[in-house]
Amino acid sequence: MTNLFEPYDLDGRVLRNRIVMAPMTRSRSAGYAANELNARYYQQRAGAGLIITEGTPVSPQGQGYIDVPAIYSNEQIAGWKVVTDAVHETGGTIFAQIWHVGRMSHTSLQPDGGAPVGPSDKPVASAPGNQVYAYLPDGNPGQTDPSPPRALATEEIPGIEEDFVKAAHNAIKAGFDGVEIHAANGYLFEQFLNPHANARDDRYGGSIENRARLILETVDKVVNAIGADKVGIRLSPNSQLFDLPNYPENKETYLYLAAELNKRDLAYIHLSDNRVRGESVLSEAFLKQFKATYGGTVILAGGLTRENAIHLLDTGLIDLAAFGQPFIANPDLVERLQNNLPLNSPDRETYYGGDDKGYTDYATHVTDAN
Repeated sequence: MTNLFEPYDLDGRVLRNRIVMAPMTRSRSAGYAANELNARYYQQRAGAGLIITEGTPVSPQGQGYIDVPAIYSNEQIAGWKVVTDAVHETGGTIFAQIWHVGRMSHTSLQPDGGAPVGPSDKPVASAPGNQVYAYLPDGNPGQTDPSPPRALATEEIPGIEEDFVKAAHNAIKAGFDGVEIHAANGYLFEQFLNPHANARDDRYGGSIENRARLILETVDKVVNAIGADKVGIRLSPNSQLFDLPNYPENKETYLYLAAELNKRDLAYIHLSDNRVRGESVLSEAFLKQFKATYGGTVILAGGLTRENAIHLLDTGLIDLAAFGQPFIANPDLVERLQNNLPLNSPDRETYYGGDDKGYTDYATHVTDAN
């Protein structure tokens, strides 16, 4: 029986347990630089075996939300160093999730008010679930539709890849134990994977191999820069976020990626189960096939409970279990899960933006008992 709470060897790093804090955007980094408040938030949750930070943009062009902490300037490196020092002081391990949102952005967030970029110029359909957190016409922050994108020129793509390389170098300078390339959840890399968003006729469009090329080229460059043992990647098979509907080759696409990434000896693959109407989109049969194709560490996030995390570990379908929203309201989530204690409920009104309210002021079970 695999114990959710036992240590795990992640390429030579001994994680204190098999619980991962999943990345979650919280928009509490004014000026796009991490700060002391962010450090306190992550330090409170460093009981997790591994923390994966909120998405951190690799460039100004990669930004899609107000006040997310980026990683392309010296000031941002210094801000993140405060965070990593705080996590390491408590014996934690922390990876930076490096991120480019692609077409999921707005002109108010783009350099010189330019259009967001994507694989093609196809806009994101207007819908409440497809919005970004940007500046409204009155200058105030709020939820709004993404701006219509422009298609990246073929000659621009190496520059995107180099932004990820620079971000990886910056993450190591900032004290991170590694990076996670965000290739999931409807952002740039998944836009290239999905033929509904990718109408290109160059070497980055058409076949599965071409649509996956940007991901694999970026992985190879980041691995060459900082080492495979410091690189993970997040994928979201069957995801339907941000106007990226499912497509017939979805399973084949992700098994192709699993096989290719298996050759690269990464730290891990992190699968995100982006549930549809509360139902999982990653069956145990798929997880079994994926795990058989990719022989390394597999993390799963998305609607996990204590019970099904233990079940998936026991059956060998995953190696580490990631929890997102439960960590928001339960900084001591590991201890609560270990002792089967009740969980606090998060306040959704404070998910994005603001101060310590709904961020660092949630009680631990020890506080509750007093």
